[in-house]
Amino acid sequence: MRSEERHHRLLTLARQEGRVEVAAAAADFGVAPETIRRDLSELERRGLVRRTHGGAYPVESAGFETNLAQRVTMHTENKRRIAAEAVKLLAGAETVFVDEGYTPQILAAQLPTDRPLTVITASLSTAAAVAEAPHTTVLLLGGRVRARTMATVGSWTCSMLSGFVIDLAFMGANGISRGSGLTTPDPVVADVKAKAMEVSRRRVFLGHHGKFGASSFVRFAEVSDFETIVTDTGLSSSEAHRYTLLGPQVIRV
Repeated sequence: MRSEERHHRLLTLARQEGRVEVAAAAADFGVAPETIRRDLSELERRGLVRRTHGGAYPVESAGFETNLAQRVTMHTENKRRIAAEAVKLLAGAETVFVDEGYTPQILAAQLPTDRPLTVITASLSTAAAVAEAPHTTVLLLGGRVRARTMATVGSWTCSMLSGFVIDLAFMGANGISRGSGLTTPDPVVADVKAKAMEVSRRRVFLGHHGKFGASSFVRFAEVSDFETIVTDTGLSSSEAHRYTLLGPQVIRV
C-alpha cells in the first residue's frame, strides 16, 4: 500500500470512528506501528489530525465536522470533569447562555435547580436536558436546525440573541489556539457564537485538551475575550501558562 493510500484510509477511519489507534491500524494495514506513526505525523503536519498517545483524532474544518453522536463517545471522562468544574463558575449569574456541543450539554444538566435560573441556548439537546428543572426557565433560540449538531443557526437565532443582556456564557469551539483564537467550521455557527459572546458580560470556554492548538475555518473570538478557560490535564501546565498570558485564568482538571 502506497503512503498516499494509507494517508487517505487513515483520515477516513479517523473521521468515521472519531479516532484511529496506531496498533490497530498497523495490524489492519499490515505495516509496522512506526509507519503508522509517521503517517499520522504527516497528517498532523497538514492540519488534518491531532496526535494523541497511541493514536490520533480528526481536526474539524470547513469540509469536515463531527456530529453530536460522535462527540458523545470521544474524551467522555474528560468532558464530564470539565463540565463539573466549569459549573462552579456560575456564581450569582441569573441568566446563562449554554453553547451547542456535548460538553456544554453535560454542564447544563449540572446547573443548580434550587434557585431561579434562565438558560438561553441554540441546542435542542441542551434545552431538553434542563427543561424539566423546577426553577429553570429555558429560552430556545429559533432558526434553522443543523442536523449534524441539533442546534439552530441563522438570522433569526442571532436576532433573538441581540435582544438579550446575559450574565454568563459557557462557550465551546472546534479549535482554540493562541494565534487563531477560537474557531468553528461553519460561518453560520460562528455568527451565533460571536453574537452570544457580544451580549454576555462574562465568558467561560470549556473544552478538552485536544482542541488546543487546532484551528478550524471561521474565527468567532479571541482567547483574551474569556475570563476563564476550563480544560483537562492533557494540556500541559507550560502550555496552559502561555494561554494565561493572553488574559484568562486556565483551570486544568
